[in-house]
Formats: sequence, C-alpha cells, structure tokens
Amino acid sequence: MSLKTQYILDALHKLFKGNTKELHKPFFAGNEKKYLEDCINSSYVSYVGKYVQEFEQSLCKFTGCKRAIVFSNGTSALQIALIAAGIKAKHEVLLPSLTFVATANAISHAGAIPHFIDSREYDLGIDPDALESWLRYSTIKKNGECINKKTNRVIKAVVPMHTFGHPSSMEEIIKISNDYNLLVIEDAAEAIGSFYKGVHVGNFGIAGVLSFNGNKTITTGGGGAIITNDLLLADTARHISTTAKIPHQWEFIHDQVGYNLRMPNINAAVGCAQLEQIKSILENKRLLFDKYENAFKGIEGIKVIKEPSNCSSNYWLQGIIIDKNLAYLRDEILEETNKVGISSRPIWRPLHLLKPYLNCPAAPLPQAKDLYSRIINLPSGVDVL
Repeated sequence: MSLKTQYILDALHKLFKGNTKELHKPFFAGNEKKYLEDCINSSYVSYVGKYVQEFEQSLCKFTGCKRAIVFSNGTSALQIALIAAGIKAKHEVLLPSLTFVATANAISHAGAIPHFIDSREYDLGIDPDALESWLRYSTIKKNGECINKKTNRVIKAVVPMHTFGHPSSMEEIIKISNDYNLLVIEDAAEAIGSFYKGVHVGNFGIAGVLSFNGNKTITTGGGGAIITNDLLLADTARHISTTAKIPHQWEFIHDQVGYNLRMPNINAAVGCAQLEQIKSILENKRLLFDKYENAFKGIEGIKVIKEPSNCSSNYWLQGIIIDKNLAYLRDEILEETNKVGISSRPIWRPLHLLKPYLNCPAAPLPQAKDLYSRIINLPSGVDVL
C-alpha cells in the first residue's frame, strides 16, 4: 500500500473512530411511523390519498416552484417531464456523459437519443464552454430548430445534471440553450436542498426532476417528482402519468396511451415526514463536509469536493478528487477503504463507454474520462458521524 493511501485510511479511521461505515443509508427520526400508520388506517395506500397532495404542496413550498407531481421513481419523473415538454421519437437530447445511467435511460424511454457533452471539474456538471463550442461546430439552425449536421436530427433539449447535489452553471446553460432553441429540463435527482444564486435548482428550465430513492437526502423508499413553473406541462405530466384517465365519477375514459407511474400515498406519507426534517439533514450534511475537509487538510494531492461559488449545495454525496499525477492510486484507495469496512465508490463510468450508449452522438469528452479516473465517493449518511 502506498504511503498516500495509508494517510487517507488513517484520516478516515480517526474521523470514524475505527468504526465501519456505509456509503449512504436512510435516516428516520421524525413522524414516519405515525404517518405510515395513519395512511394504512385510512385504507388509501395507492396514489389516491391525502399524503400525496400534502407532499406535493410541501415540495412546492420548499423549492419555490408552482407545481410538483410525485412519481414512483426519479427515472419515470424525468421520462414524463421529457414527454410532457414535447420530446418526440428520434429527437436528440444533450446530457453530460458523466452522470448516473438513469439520465440517459429516461431519455431513451421517451424515445429520444442521448447526445453526450463534456463536464468540468469546477462544478462536475456540463461544461458551458464545451456545450457552446460543440453546438456552434456541429449544428445549424433551421426553421427555428437546432439540427445536428451529421445526423440531420433535431436536437430538442439539454438535461443538465446537478452532480452529488452541486448546482451546475445554470445561467450560462440557459443562455446557450436559448441561443440554440433548446428546452432545458434539469436532472436535480440528487439535489433537493441545493440552491444556485439563491434559487432552488429545478426552477431554471421548463422543469426539474427530483429523486427520493433510499440513498437520497430525503427518501420515500422509492420515488421522484417533477417540479415546474409551467402549468400546462404540469397538467400534461399529471394526466399522462395517471393512465391518461378523464375524471369521471364512475366511467373509465382514457384519451391517449398513458402511464401508471404516480407515487403511492404510503410512500408520500414517508416523504412528508422526511421533508419536515430537511433543514437539520442539510445542516448535518454541511457539517460532514467540514469534517472531511479538516480530516484531509494535510494530505497533499487530495481535495474534498466543494460547492461552487454563489451556490449552496446539499452535499448529498461527499467525495474527494485526486490530483492528476495521483490518479493511479484511485483503485488502491477504493480497495483498501472497502477492505476495512469504509464504503467508497468511484464516480459513475461515463455513459458513452457503456454498451447501450456506445453508438450515441457525442462531443469530445476528455474531462469526463479524466474526472472518472480521479473521483471517489465516501460515506455520506446523516448519521455517519
């Protein structure tokens, strides 16, 4: 084992007092059991029930959006957001290659084609300079649409992703997208509680998507949400995700092919209890970042990933980034930390390297490959300390 890896292990052992630690786990310390019992006693455990409405209203209040629609998971929320925004089969949708596979999967489920853009170290999101340069080089504007010169397909939207909860550079991305007639739908799956220049992420594009998976900042077990200020998009998303059923006291009338993807009331009950605690959860996450930053302060070549300037991150998943000349140590660090029960993971393999997406259109992606070789995630749960 290298001396540098030993320094990292020593710092983690000191921080965790020698205990083993999971990467992330849910934290239940509020009204979860009380609301679940009430939900079960009501018999309304599917998507009809008071907790669904209460959770949606609470999300609107917390994020500052006009409408929220909750779903069975974040992937389905993104899929429906894309469809409701007008994404059609064979449209191309721009996204970072350095994101979780669900971003590309949702685009594919909507019938569109993922088109990969590079990221940058500053905020781990889409690099605005790379985005603008690629669009200028590879597209033409025709009849108000952005056309890929190589494929002759319409590039319809861009999906920025707020990596580990750190906000992407939304002002720059929005400006570039407007210049090229692109819709913006934010993948804020990891970013509830994250703010860009004082505005909650998900409010910059036509819609944003949140996730409440078991490993997220707050959880409903499985779940997701669309947040939006576009009332037509909200109504469309709600309708098509609820089997496209026309409201009627007794008849079953469906006006198009719909989806059955709404969040059950029993999950929303947990979400209501979790959202009540989000302030203290976010404070704990920030405290954990401070502890990590202090623990690694004296180790040259290792930097804890920090929120971008003018942003407030939820610090969903804590991480370190290794200097380029130490990238060869990544796998050794992963092996040695997991060997002693301290869960660590690399950042996701860039999507353009995965079998389902090898043939998708892509800009040059040097930074995505570089960051993949140098980022490690560390235990990030609320009760990790």
